[in-house]
Amino acid sequence: MLAVMSVDEAVETEPRRRGPRFARFGLVLVAVLSLLFGVPWATLVWSGNDWPLPVLVAGTLLFAGVAAGFPYLMFRGHGGHRDRESRIADTLLGVVWVLFTWSLIGQLAGLVLLVLGVDDPIRSRLVSAGVVVVSAGLLVWGHIEAMRVSRVRRVDVTIPRLGPGLDGLKVVLITDTHYGPIDRARWSRGVTEVVNSLDADIVAHTGDIADGLVEQRLEMAAPLGDIRARFARVYVTGNHEYHSGAQGWVEHMEHLGWETLHNRHVLVTRGGDSLVVAGVDDRTAGGSGLPGHRTDHEAALAGADPDLPVLLLAHQPQQIKDAVAHGVDLQLSGHTHGGQMWPFHYLVLTDQPSLQGLSRHSERTQLYTSRGTGFWGPPFRIFAPSEITLLTLRSGRPGNGR
Repeated sequence: MLAVMSVDEAVETEPRRRGPRFARFGLVLVAVLSLLFGVPWATLVWSGNDWPLPVLVAGTLLFAGVAAGFPYLMFRGHGGHRDRESRIADTLLGVVWVLFTWSLIGQLAGLVLLVLGVDDPIRSRLVSAGVVVVSAGLLVWGHIEAMRVSRVRRVDVTIPRLGPGLDGLKVVLITDTHYGPIDRARWSRGVTEVVNSLDADIVAHTGDIADGLVEQRLEMAAPLGDIRARFARVYVTGNHEYHSGAQGWVEHMEHLGWETLHNRHVLVTRGGDSLVVAGVDDRTAGGSGLPGHRTDHEAALAGADPDLPVLLLAHQPQQIKDAVAHGVDLQLSGHTHGGQMWPFHYLVLTDQPSLQGLSRHSERTQLYTSRGTGFWGPPFRIFAPSEITLLTLRSGRPGNGR
């Protein structure tokens, strides 16, 4: 009887618990959409433009219709793994973000014109024209940047504990490939060609491999099987795997010949010196409900010689705190995309300790954060170019490296 009552109470009280949460989510969603779409509407349509009534009505209906349909497209696309809806929603998100940003800047420019004595409707129409021209130019350029094969970024990293036999070890980092609703199989083959041209000792992929299940992204992921490395090809999960069948991607990467560093490590030895190459699951793994998936630095380093230097793969820069605590020498991460679309950079930095590049977090521990090799969602990269990173490890010990 007690068990039955407990179940009944749970059924009755669950809606009460969820009700306020969904209400808050709805209010936040409406507020965000109102700002994202409302600011461009006010700048381009309303404001002091004094457009003819048909233009005012048509512009208002356009912004209202797109704003109303956007949540449906986003949830149906990404929630239901429907590529067509995802492509439309992602593109709209990128376009409205750029219009929102430059509408705000345009309003500031309008204040300057006001001080200079420029009256409406000329002032508002100049602002509107500037916003449209700048936004269109940035979107075209940003799309080209997003779709091109990433440039190579070359970085030397000195690791004092690295033995001289490993001096000059070449580690190629790719991350955040985000194979998704836009078919980028050709792009994926191009990335593989660039990586293979770098003659890597180790190739690392630090997660967010795809948005979609393995069977949806087989063609785009296939070129990863052709990537060459002298000693190891290693991979860890990112947060997006936990929306896209993480265990399936772990198994598929192993099928392609990669070492999945699922809270474990491998040893790379050259010239009599060794390097521990370890990896941990993304920090969201523990909340995914997937058995055996969690961030576990102790398991990743179990049995490793504490005197050896450690190269750690961890998807998010925020995981550097545990890397410092466990004496890691260099952590490789992605996740931030370098902001992907300015000025989103500043929001990223509220959650992550590093946006991109090499940074030091203790006397021993350094972090390299990649801007990412692909892109998520909006097919645009604005002031945040993608990268394939070639890290050359340098020894701080005397001796002869290659």
